[in-house]
Parts: sequence; C-alpha cells; structure tokens
Amino acid sequence: MGDLHEIYDRYEQDVFKYLMCLCRNVDLSEELTQETFYQAVKSIDRYNGECKMSVWLCQIAKHTYYKYLEKNKKEQRDAVQDHILHTSPETEFIHSEDKIALYRIIHLLEEPYKEVLLLRILGDLSFKEIGEIQMKNENWARVTFYRAKLKLKERSKLGYE
Repeated sequence: MGDLHEIYDRYEQDVFKYLMCLCRNVDLSEELTQETFYQAVKSIDRYNGECKMSVWLCQIAKHTYYKYLEKNKKEQRDAVQDHILHTSPETEFIHSEDKIALYRIIHLLEEPYKEVLLLRILGDLSFKEIGEIQMKNENWARVTFYRAKLKLKERSKLGYE
C-alpha cells in the first residue's frame, strides 16, 4: 500500500496538469485525477513496466476523460430530448410573452378558437380530450388550435392588446 501512496504523491500533479490540458476545468480535472488513480489501483497488476509510470497513468487519465465525455454527451442528449418532449410551443409562447397581453388577445378571439386555446394552454388537455369536450374529433381540435394560433399571431402583430 505504501507504494501506491508514493505513486500518487509522485504523479498526481502530472496527471492533474495533463487533464487540465484536456478539459480546461479545475474541478473536473481534480475529479478525473481521483478517478484515474482509482482505475490505476484497480488495474495495477496490468502495469508491466514497458512504459514510464507517468505515461501509463496519463493513458488511464485520457480514457477516463473520454468516458466522462461520452457519458456527459449522452446525458446532454437525453436532457435535450426530454426538453423537446415536455415543452410544447404553446407553453414556450406563454413563457416568452407577457401573460396579461396574451390573455387579452385570447379573450378577443371568437369561439371556438378561444375555448380551444384555453383548454389546451390552461387545461393542458390533449387534442383528443378537447375534441371530446367539443363533441368533435381529435383532428378538428388540432386544426382549430392551429388556426387559433394563427389568429393570435395576426392580432399580436396588429397590436390588439
């Protein structure tokens, strides 16, 4: 165990500096340095001495960094997909516009556009549910909602607030 402490004391700064060159982030470099030495301890029996210890450790550091990137890329991809799946255009519209002005414009819309918009936005109902409430079908609800959004855009451009 003493040998492992000596290896860590001797090469920790080299591995850290190498990782800093790769990722340019102090916190991440520290974390990956620890992970590198953890992986090195797990596989110390595979070190055969054909290369310098620092080279072997930097190879482990490089692979540790690549694993981090791959994992992080997958997490970012999953987060983006989750955001796309759970954020609707109407929700983004509400968050990006002044709510009071939006509701004033909606209030001026004629039926059934007003009701469909409110059921979709405030009620968070599916198009199928809106169609059932209106005694129509899902396609009718989608088309009416689309047309209501067009009317909203027209009125907001004309300044009907």
